Amino acid sequence: MGWEDVRAEVLRRIRARDWLPGAMIPNEEALAQEFGVARATVNRALRDLAESGLLERRRKAGTRVAALPVRRATLEIPVIRQEVEARGQVHAFRLLDERMALPPVPVAGQLGWASGAAKLYLETLHLADGKPYAHETRWLDPVHLPDPRPDFASISVNEWLVTHVAFATGDIAFAAEAADPRSAEVLGVPQGAALFVTERTTFTAESAITFVRLIHAPGYRMVTMV
Repeated sequence: MGWEDVRAEVLRRIRARDWLPGAMIPNEEALAQEFGVARATVNRALRDLAESGLLERRRKAGTRVAALPVRRATLEIPVIRQEVEARGQVHAFRLLDERMALPPVPVAGQLGWASGAAKLYLETLHLADGKPYAHETRWLDPVHLPDPRPDFASISVNEWLVTHVAFATGDIAFAAEAADPRSAEVLGVPQGAALFVTERTTFTAESAITFVRLIHAPGYRMVTMV
């Protein structure tokens, strides 16, 4: 029995109301003994259901069925070229900067990078029908790149990472911010103009991959499936 089988049986019990909303369920050790599997297998199944909002897990307090299950949206990392082409427009991009440098302390701290460790910095402008679409600034751990390094002037780092580096976890944040001097210059908007900003971090199971900040040109509209 694999973790998917354990997950299916736990889900069946929740749906059949063998375990009622808000009720505690047996601990991992008891479930592992019942199903004849390793405790790690049970942990993986329960973690998946918790991430789906069906279980609530608290350290030293056990696991209970969520009283009000939350349906969570899952966001896929988009390939900006495909996003632009889906709008019926022609995508192009310009690599504005590529260099090894020390990331800002907040970025290094967020990704768990050691202070003083240089990372790859890339700045890219994405275009739709020749007009600015998104200003991308990114910090990337070069350990995830092959040797020789891809030519990011020929394929955007966004597209290369999505198609070549698998991530396990990540965080994403959205904000409306006033255009700083650099973004105003690159996107061709007045300084201080309101812009939609996406910040995203991604990790493998062992280490951080990248931090990216996307500043979208006025008129950008985000659509996702839930």
